[in-house]
Amino acid sequence: MRTTPHGPPTPDFQPLLDEIAAALRPQAGQQGKVASYIPALARVNAAQFGIALRTCEGAEAAAGDCDTPFSIQSVSKLFSLTMCLQLIGEALWQRVGREPSGNPFNSLVQLESEHGLPRNPFINAGAIAVADRLVSQGRSAGDLAAMLSDLAGTAIEIDEEVAASEAATGFRNHALANFMKSFGKIDNDVAPVLELYFRQCALRMNCRQLARAAGYLCRDGGHPGGGATPVLTERQARRVNALMLTCGTYDMAGEFAFLIGLPCKSGVGGGIVAVVPDRLTLSVWSPALDASGNSWLGMRALEMFVARTGLSVF
Repeated sequence: MRTTPHGPPTPDFQPLLDEIAAALRPQAGQQGKVASYIPALARVNAAQFGIALRTCEGAEAAAGDCDTPFSIQSVSKLFSLTMCLQLIGEALWQRVGREPSGNPFNSLVQLESEHGLPRNPFINAGAIAVADRLVSQGRSAGDLAAMLSDLAGTAIEIDEEVAASEAATGFRNHALANFMKSFGKIDNDVAPVLELYFRQCALRMNCRQLARAAGYLCRDGGHPGGGATPVLTERQARRVNALMLTCGTYDMAGEFAFLIGLPCKSGVGGGIVAVVPDRLTLSVWSPALDASGNSWLGMRALEMFVARTGLSVF
């Protein structure tokens, strides 16, 4: 047991993660399917499961395929949002909303009725709007990789095959970007905006790295490595966690809140990051997805973790 300034003594989570991995890993790939609409992801072996966590004071635990890198896909939206808040702060909300969409992550439906303003930064249209703001600030996906490398304490790279696959098949994302451009909600040429977006989705990380990198969200915005310069202000970190809870898991956010009760951000690569404010960050990965695009086994793992620990924001 370690005493942390952020809360009560922190238990050793390794036995629990071992238990979860032992229970769930044999089920990997038995339900759901990988994201076949992105050719480079369609070849990923679905029979994999990893889990890792990092506490506020830096203790770590991990199990299963926790060191296997995977394409973080929409989990990257969490970090592009963070960089954008660092650069322009509240001005971001002039171009993207903060409400759940209730529609699939790549839907065009609401954009027309809402005049090209995306509902939130975690659906594809919202993340493209964030990418536009980053391009305006002279940033690239390489800058995001550098930021993640700093947060995770190890080199993070872009999977060029996945990036090329995204660009070659991302017809709906092209439609979203051009639709927003027609409403005057995209300032830059569509091509560099989508290049940043496709490449950020192709960032490769493993569960350990993701749990470390997201650590600022359980530390009131403080750097997960203990650096003197915070990643976000306390207020910004609180707001990002709120957006994760309400918007971070596509059109399943209500179900995640009901069953798990933690801020989460998922991606169609099969990864999910969860935050227990003032306690820890947790990352799970299993490539087979449910109908909403969330990791089927990852969601079961988070349910087990919360049931065993009682950790929840409610």
